[in-house]
Amino acid sequence: MLEVLGVKGRANGPAAARATAAGAAVLLAAAGCGVLGGGESPEPDEGRAGPRVTVSPAPGATDVPPNTPVRVSATEGSLAGVTIEQVRAGEEVEALPVTGTLSEDGRTWTSDWNLVPGTAVSVYAAAEGSSGRQREFRSEFTTAPVDEDGALGLASNFPRSGDTVGVGMPVIVGFDTPVEYKEQVENSIEVTSEHPVEGAWNWVDDETAVFRPREYWEPYQEVTVDLRLTGVEAAEGVHGTEDHRLEFEIGREMISTMHVPDHEMTVAVDGETVRTIPVSNGKAHRRFNTTTSGVHLLMEKYSRLVMDSATVGIPQGSPGYYRVDVDWAVRTSNSGEFTHAAPWNTGNLGVADASNGCTNMSVSDARWYHDQALMGDVLETTGTDRELEWDNGWGFYQRSWEEWLDHSVTGEPQVTDGSGTPGSVHGEGL
Repeated sequence: MLEVLGVKGRANGPAAARATAAGAAVLLAAAGCGVLGGGESPEPDEGRAGPRVTVSPAPGATDVPPNTPVRVSATEGSLAGVTIEQVRAGEEVEALPVTGTLSEDGRTWTSDWNLVPGTAVSVYAAAEGSSGRQREFRSEFTTAPVDEDGALGLASNFPRSGDTVGVGMPVIVGFDTPVEYKEQVENSIEVTSEHPVEGAWNWVDDETAVFRPREYWEPYQEVTVDLRLTGVEAAEGVHGTEDHRLEFEIGREMISTMHVPDHEMTVAVDGETVRTIPVSNGKAHRRFNTTTSGVHLLMEKYSRLVMDSATVGIPQGSPGYYRVDVDWAVRTSNSGEFTHAAPWNTGNLGVADASNGCTNMSVSDARWYHDQALMGDVLETTGTDRELEWDNGWGFYQRSWEEWLDHSVTGEPQVTDGSGTPGSVHGEGL
């Protein structure tokens, strides 16, 4: 016996419910299936009316692009269930299921996600005629393989599975090759959270995609990211070959605020102020040593760090060059800004701005902040004439939600309730 037929995935509504219930009652045995030829079901037996089924890609097709949708249609009846199995060439039988969506009239089923490259694909369909008679059909085709030079892979991701992060944390995905067909790739990545929100993707460059919610995440919840990259076409002839899943936790809400002229930082956890820290920020003699205003996200932290201005464009021998060891450093941008201990600047803490752009603290305050900090915690800074750029570090909330959504190639929000992504993962015109 083959597995019970059913409709899974994005299918919803009364038609989907009917199809699922009907499919659960149908068992297909290999001897009981009609083998499709030329894309259509065989003629019904003489004297017996029955439904007809059409499958695309056509039965017997070879080297089918893996981002081709599978469509199963019924005439003179409706679909009772569809199952797709994929088997990699040269391997033992391995069921690689594909979920799909059933149309409201129950006559057309379309696969949700892409196919595995280099596999033999079997499509099993059951259809029911107006008389209640059910017929079963089978169709087979193969997908084109992908060589190593034509494979899309995951190069990096933040956060990592198992991380606990702050409420501002974005999902940052780095690919190992430039992505040209960004919409297909965006739609292949589904973010799901216990407390659903609207979110969207933007691209920092051709290899880096960033998802952020409309507003900060609700604290204390689990977030899952399903990267269904298998079969997705990233560029001409470049396809994904492997899926990935990320699972991380949003921790407590820690939001720090700092109005630079006041020379202090206020730290609130779950809405309650837990510490007020005297600070000294950038002296603002020039743009380089002006602390940026805007929504910063904490990126990484070090118990000890060598700060060298050559890494931010001021080489040794140039005016303003410095190289200094600091303790308890927390990065807030990619332009050299950290919170850190500055015992040499004790007299200015809470009084005057005298740093090269960093937020100086006492050793005890800097260590406390370092120990409390989670990647993705929020630092909201105001009061200077240098605005944080949206792509400087993780300044992604510097774009308004409207701007962020406008820069998404889908142009639509993704709701993190498990309902799917805004558009198709399949190739245009397929």
